[in-house]
Amino acid sequence: MKRRLSHLLTLTACLTVTGCVAEPTNQANKNIVASPLPSATASPSPAEEKAANAEPLTLPVLDAFFADESFSGSLRTRLQLTDEQVTKLKELAHSETAKLNEENAGKGEGESSNARSVAAEKISALIGVEKTRQLEGLVGERWSGTADEGSDKTAPQPTNPNNLTPNAVPTDSRIVVNAPAYRMDVFDGGRLIKSYKIGIGYPQFPLPTGLRKARVIIFNPTWTPPDEPWVAKMKDISVGEKVAAGSKLNPLGPIKVPIGGPSLIHGGKSPAKLGTFASHGCVGLTTPQVQDFAKVLAQLGGAHLTDAELTDYARDKTQTKQIKLDQPVPVELRYETIVVEDGKLHIYRDVYDQETNTQENCAPCWKQMVSGSMT
Repeated sequence: MKRRLSHLLTLTACLTVTGCVAEPTNQANKNIVASPLPSATASPSPAEEKAANAEPLTLPVLDAFFADESFSGSLRTRLQLTDEQVTKLKELAHSETAKLNEENAGKGEGESSNARSVAAEKISALIGVEKTRQLEGLVGERWSGTADEGSDKTAPQPTNPNNLTPNAVPTDSRIVVNAPAYRMDVFDGGRLIKSYKIGIGYPQFPLPTGLRKARVIIFNPTWTPPDEPWVAKMKDISVGEKVAAGSKLNPLGPIKVPIGGPSLIHGGKSPAKLGTFASHGCVGLTTPQVQDFAKVLAQLGGAHLTDAELTDYARDKTQTKQIKLDQPVPVELRYETIVVEDGKLHIYRDVYDQETNTQENCAPCWKQMVSGSMT
């Protein structure tokens, strides 16, 4: 309690001394076009690096991975779990997901940390501490997108380590998603060309972190409801029965962009969902936003996509169309709650309880801002 109070006092001091802007959890629901680039960036503290590299495992996340039949096989072969252990894990994850109340998501304190603690305790009781650690590693590997069947494992990886540094301004072309800021930025050759306010994953279904790649844009996607408790709560939806493209019951909206593993960037969200918890581990946009984003992404990826084609796809909602990008576009998923922009320190809510809003993380930003103001 004393440590949290100390952190709060330190952050308050940062706000007072530097003119820091504390960001609310829900800002105006609109696109931000050509926003100015951050004028300064902070070196990552050990706490930030730990948070950025951590892939929090919750039982609902585990439940989502069980939708892939190969996942159970990996548990048996790589973790050497028995059929009984796999079955019990699946039942445990499914029952925990059924308890979620998505309407009240984010309204309580410590929802993500509680979900992680419950997962660690209950999984360890079933398979032991060491196997639980191995399970976290397996989920992290799959969540990174490297196990995605459409990934190009021979493609060259970015060689500039600064692009993977927290708070760093990209020098290349890429998409940067910062979950605590509810924001997705598009950079073209190191220049910020577009920003979107987004909806993010629920506390129990957090957005992962790390570097992904967008390879294809799918217009008018169909949707097959998984065997999940949250699907059972939906009206006129049956597990396993494909929902047609363009259907009002299809939560993916008019466009989806796979970014590895179970994660997507997709439309279909109402404006009220922007700046809130709004998905099961995906980046959510409204229909106008995702249509605009598709055009920008196609240009970055060297794909041919005209306004006329966009109009045709929107008019004929039953036609599913895939456009492959000539050059995969990096998608960097970040978790940054303390960001220096235009000489001001922005402190966002620690939405996934990563304990990043601390004295250790605030001090480097403050020092850099003071140093910058003196040059």
